[in-house]
Order: sequence, then structure tokens, then C-alpha cells
Amino acid sequence: MSHPYLQVTTTTDSREEAAAIARAAVEERLAACAQLFGPMSSTYWWEGEIETAEEWMVLFKTTGVRFEELVVLITDRHSYETPEIIATPLVAGSADYLSWIIDQTTDPDPDDLSDDEDDLEIDDEETAG
Repeated sequence: MSHPYLQVTTTTDSREEAAAIARAAVEERLAACAQLFGPMSSTYWWEGEIETAEEWMVLFKTTGVRFEELVVLITDRHSYETPEIIATPLVAGSADYLSWIIDQTTDPDPDDLSDDEDDLEIDDEETAG
């Protein structure tokens, strides 16, 4: 997607499903943030009938680079046959916040995640006697 920053929405029929999708997207760095809203009432056409249902909305903050992967995650984990997945470009925002979105949706360098095992080792000579 050609827009650098996006807000992506989806809706689910339960808070639990919304929270699970939100958490998975953030854990996999497909979104920097995911916010849940609801419950809300939705009225829509489905299979030739007008339906009304209680739903929960998830609003993701992400990048255009991560959009397609986020779509796959939402689709794979969603209970709806045709889940709502809508992306809205962010045309402006604070530089710090937009930078934070980039930082949080970029896979970290594995070298930065080391536990510094040398710092955690206990010298047997220091603990003896």
C-alpha cells in the first residue's frame, strides 16, 4: 500500500475475539497499537436480509508496509466469513508518534534482544564458602 501510515479497522461479534486479534497483531508487530471500542450496534445487509448485531471494533495503527500481513492475520483469526477490513490513510500526525509507529512495526534486530547472559552468570568461586 502506498500510504506510509494507516488506521485499519475490523469488527467482531465479541470482546474476546477483538482482544485476541488485537493482541496477536501487536505481538507480531503488524500494528504498533490496537484499540478496542464497544459494544456497538451495527446494521447491515447480509445474504439478502438486513441484520442488526452487537459488535466490537478494533482500530489498528500501522504502516502501509505491514498492511497486507495484517489483512492475512485478521482474516485467519476472524470468525466472520467476510470480515470488515478497512484502511484509512493518516495524512498528518505528530512526528514523534509517526516515528513510534514505524519503530513498533519494524522487526527488532535479534542482536538487540540478547539477555546479556554474561551478566546473569554467577561465578562459582564467588559463592563458595
